[in-house]
Amino acid sequence: MEIAFPWPTSNGEWLAWSSAAVTVLLGLFGLFAPRLALRLLRLSPSERHPDAVAEIRATISGFYLGLGLACILLAQPLLYLALGFSWGFTAFGRVVGMLSDRANTLYNWVALIVDLALAVSPLAYAFGFVP
Repeated sequence: MEIAFPWPTSNGEWLAWSSAAVTVLLGLFGLFAPRLALRLLRLSPSERHPDAVAEIRATISGFYLGLGLACILLAQPLLYLALGFSWGFTAFGRVVGMLSDRANTLYNWVALIVDLALAVSPLAYAFGFVP
């Protein structure tokens, strides 16, 4: 098997690749600047639980980096489908939080738009809507 970097060649691939690249960048941000990432997410670790910072590095960054890099390095439609579903369920969780947790804020509306954009881009390519 030859190892090569699969560079996007069509508009649909560029959309999906861009969503994966943003996911990787968010993962790197959480890995190398977890306290700043927590502040931007409007979260703060408890003084009794400083290990919460490690959770950002492990759970959030690990997932973002793993899935995003898999999409970029392997460029398979099913991986882009998984990326789109992941961001789609992130958007769904945000909507549930906005409706049931009184989190209907400008921050959540902007984040919802970003989540939806990151979900629709790889899904449009994976389902063949954008060739």
